[in-house]
Amino acid sequence: MDIEEQLDLVLRNTEEVVTTEELRSLLETTSKPKAYWGFECSGFMHVGMGLVCGSKIKDMVKAGFDFTIFLADWHSWINNKLGGIMDNIRIGGEYFKHCFKALGVATEKTRVLWASEIVSDIEYWEKVIRIAKASSLLRIRRSLTIMGRELDSSDIEAAWLFYPCMQAADIFHMNIDVAAGGMDQRKAHMLARDVAEKLGWKKPVCIHTPLLLGLQGPEPSETLKSRFDEDTVLSRRISSKMSKSRPESCIFVHDTPEEIRFKMRNAFCPPRQEEGNSVLEHARYIIFPELGSLEVSRPPKYGGLITFENYDELRDSYLKGEVHPLDLKNSVAEALVKILKPAREYFDRNPEPLERMKEIEVTK
Repeated sequence: MDIEEQLDLVLRNTEEVVTTEELRSLLETTSKPKAYWGFECSGFMHVGMGLVCGSKIKDMVKAGFDFTIFLADWHSWINNKLGGIMDNIRIGGEYFKHCFKALGVATEKTRVLWASEIVSDIEYWEKVIRIAKASSLLRIRRSLTIMGRELDSSDIEAAWLFYPCMQAADIFHMNIDVAAGGMDQRKAHMLARDVAEKLGWKKPVCIHTPLLLGLQGPEPSETLKSRFDEDTVLSRRISSKMSKSRPESCIFVHDTPEEIRFKMRNAFCPPRQEEGNSVLEHARYIIFPELGSLEVSRPPKYGGLITFENYDELRDSYLKGEVHPLDLKNSVAEALVKILKPAREYFDRNPEPLERMKEIEVTK
């Protein structure tokens, strides 16, 4: 695979790369660059994590990256996930491992690493302190949005201030070349790049994927109360993203076909509109990367079955009114049913990880 093919794989369906020039240079000079994606261990896995993040991890592995899936159990503990109980968090992380395995993301070509495996190293904590000393309190507080915390939060735990410093230290301690994450991880990654300059450390390339909208669509601007970023567009996007804490807003990777169809039928899908259309987003960021095409079934009098080979074709046809919202919803639902079949079958064969998570969700 040549450099251009590698770049195409890494860059597709990304929202931001900091910077493309640095990424190209890395691929030209390093045969097996190291990349990672960190995940808090919390709640059921939805398709925004399992398939949007998962597809990008598979892209990067195919492009030749040495990829680490980082299960951030200590970070989850700091952020009070799953009741702030480490035993629950470890169960959540093990469940994530099984989800990624079921989806073909965690394979012999990737490594799964727990934060617990690196925090016992005194050199790790030296990096955390160096990063804190190279950063202002204001900068660290502004980075708390990586935890899903609002910019204007007044009552914060002191432990939260460790989180951005630890996330940056993870990158340096694992000697990472490329840090991948959603756009809500941008501030932590920019913190890492800034302190790298100050401390003379290797500056990571940062790859950011879009935040998949929740099925309810974007939160109306007039009712938006939370502020997660100084950029109002990004703040609204973070507020409206798919969230496992709102089950009605997301499709979980082990949902039944009936649950997928029901949730998709109730999804926000305004006719002839792309902006804020959660169903089109599922097609763009999940269906086409996973399947390469989408079949839309329409009544014969409206043209019958039509196959779209790429997202642009689907969007253009939808904006012209050639595809009805209900037909799009039904077709995207069936494509998701197909994509998630391996995950359902996996948990049918190995029910314990999912059952243990269900017990936590009921009692927390």
